[in-house]
Amino acid sequence: MAWHLYRLGRWSFRHRWTVLSFWIGLLLVVGVASQTLAGKTSDEFSVPGIESSQAFDLIKERTPDAAPDGAQAQIVFQAPEGQRLDDATNKPLVDETLAAIDSKNVIAATDPFAGTISEDGRTAYSSVSYAKNSIELTDADRTALEDAPQAARDAGLTVAIGGDALQEVPHGGTAELIGIGIAIIVLLITFGSLLVAGMPLLTALIGVGIGVASITTLTGFVDLGSTTPILATMLGLAVGIDYALFIVSRYRHEIHLGRDREEAAGRAVGTAGSAVVFAGLTVVIALAGLSVVNIAFLTEMGLAAAATVAVAVLIALTLLPALFGFAGRNIGWGKLPFINARDPEDQSVSRTNGRRWADFVTRNKLVTFVGGLVVAGVIAIPVASMQLALPDNGTAAEGSGPRVAYDLISDNFGAGTNGPLLVVVDTKDAADPAAAVDATVQQVESIDKDVAAVVPPAPDPSDTAATQTYLDDLQATGYAIISVIPKSGPSEAATQQLVDDIRGAVGSVEQSTGADVLVTGQTALGVDISESLADAFPKYLLVVVGLAFVLLTIVFRSVLVPLKAVLGFLLSVGVALGATVAVFQWGWLADLIGVDTSGPVLFMLPLLLTGILFGLAMDYEVFLVSRMREEYVHGRPARESVVLGFQYGARVVTAAAAIMIGVFGGFALGDDIIIKSIGFGLAVGVLADAFLVRMTIVPAFMALMGDRMWWMPKWLDKALPNLDIEGESLERHLAEGADADAGRHAATPHAHVG
Repeated sequence: MAWHLYRLGRWSFRHRWTVLSFWIGLLLVVGVASQTLAGKTSDEFSVPGIESSQAFDLIKERTPDAAPDGAQAQIVFQAPEGQRLDDATNKPLVDETLAAIDSKNVIAATDPFAGTISEDGRTAYSSVSYAKNSIELTDADRTALEDAPQAARDAGLTVAIGGDALQEVPHGGTAELIGIGIAIIVLLITFGSLLVAGMPLLTALIGVGIGVASITTLTGFVDLGSTTPILATMLGLAVGIDYALFIVSRYRHEIHLGRDREEAAGRAVGTAGSAVVFAGLTVVIALAGLSVVNIAFLTEMGLAAAATVAVAVLIALTLLPALFGFAGRNIGWGKLPFINARDPEDQSVSRTNGRRWADFVTRNKLVTFVGGLVVAGVIAIPVASMQLALPDNGTAAEGSGPRVAYDLISDNFGAGTNGPLLVVVDTKDAADPAAAVDATVQQVESIDKDVAAVVPPAPDPSDTAATQTYLDDLQATGYAIISVIPKSGPSEAATQQLVDDIRGAVGSVEQSTGADVLVTGQTALGVDISESLADAFPKYLLVVVGLAFVLLTIVFRSVLVPLKAVLGFLLSVGVALGATVAVFQWGWLADLIGVDTSGPVLFMLPLLLTGILFGLAMDYEVFLVSRMREEYVHGRPARESVVLGFQYGARVVTAAAAIMIGVFGGFALGDDIIIKSIGFGLAVGVLADAFLVRMTIVPAFMALMGDRMWWMPKWLDKALPNLDIEGESLERHLAEGADADAGRHAATPHAHVG
């Protein structure tokens, strides 16, 4: 592989205009497509086969106009202190607001004065149902909903709109700028040159632009989540800069050795590029592997991010050597005199900071190893109490419309009113449909814990006309819906337990009446999805860990190295999840990153963190340990090979990790709770993996094991393919080429004499 990448690097250097034109042209094409073909993103979460989804499907099948998966809005009104909403002044304002929301897709809007007004008369809310989900609502629907409360607000009423009808798509901007700013600082410190520092940044931005524009274009043809392009941006920017950083650093080293520019470009791509290909491949496989979970939105996110990472790898291998060609001999242009950007592989530099740290770790190997494990274990403790849930408006940004609406409803009607549970009684096979519904109501009412109210579908028996209408509808549709209002909020553990309690209680109804009882609603949907992901997590972890072990065994020709790498990766995941639980669920230091309200961890975070950190952990493993192996293979003692490999790789890996932490940390400072939690978890995971695991625990363990670290059965060594990450085949090809050239030069004068 190294030989082919060497040739690719030299070809790209010579054909720099062709390479640059291709990537810029591709960026322009997908950019135009994204502006003309893009659709809308959505945050709709669903998993086929789970009970809550089956209930929604049943309602939609029996009564298509009911649109159970349609968008919902809660319009919450509050009168000033000392006033009531139902007085002669304020009531017309409420009625006018509800009349103004009318649009083509509005199915119904409940009367806030008929059961959803507070005891003091100051607060009331109306639930608005739409025929289409939030992604399909028209601009007219949203405009009508946004503008309807204006007159009421002007008159002094507080009006807040919750629900998903005005679903706000999270945007980056500030997060990207923070990450780019940190990347610029780190690159300048690393290389000490404006031109060299700008190359990784330029190639990463082009790669992210192509990836995100392509994803945006796809939204016009398939439904994609709003977090999909942001996750692709986050990863594409981080790995794009990192991969380019490794190749640029190697190019500078080759130039330092006195090679001509084209040869240096070829060798940089052939050596560092080999590690980049392997590192990128692990990230792509880990992200694409999310498809094994068989959940559509995770598959979409994984494939989109994987494609963006693949583009970043291709750009690093081709566009970078082309830029080397454009830079010519001005590669050091913009040198900053106050920064000493020395070559970490300069043999005359014997006491780098990396060397000092490696000496300390390997001299105190047992204490360092045990201490590192203790630190990682302590930070990972909160994982034992991790709770997973769908995000709700209770964790929205303070002061936002959805958060204000959520808080007003919670304060005046109870937190559970924000997430009622729906018990769907399928009476199609029941001998007595009405009796089956009544039996279900009795069973649900028998649950004392965490039930604030049970709203049966049957009207007051004294209302003969309404009762007959109810029975006719039950006969026609074959189902009835019982609403259950929990005492606790939608994402609280008590509500999740209530879902299980209801399902357990109605089991006897199904046996005695023949009816099928399903529990649904957004809260139940979140519970079901979280449980599905929790069940899928071990399977995905087994796939990822197994893949890591096999790939690293092939790369490092050792059994203990991949075992150590996999266990270290699990430590990093534990630290990342533990810190995330402590901040987002327990509320520790939450104010530092702007978490207003603590709550359960994002339901898909463990899977995402595992997949992404796996790839990033393998990056640092390859870049550090491959050089250690190279030194050991060339005859260095085991401990010395660890120290030298660390000395040569630590500076670049430190810079790469700092850039990733900066990029992910920038997203952790945003407003959207989903993006914030993903960014925070990744930033902590990279911090733990790069500095605690790869730069502390790993060298200490390798020093403890000594020569045994590189043991491998001979039969296995012969059976495995050779990926040649260290570039041994490249050196062999170059040596053979040099011998052939020497032979031709030697033969030419001899032939002339003859």
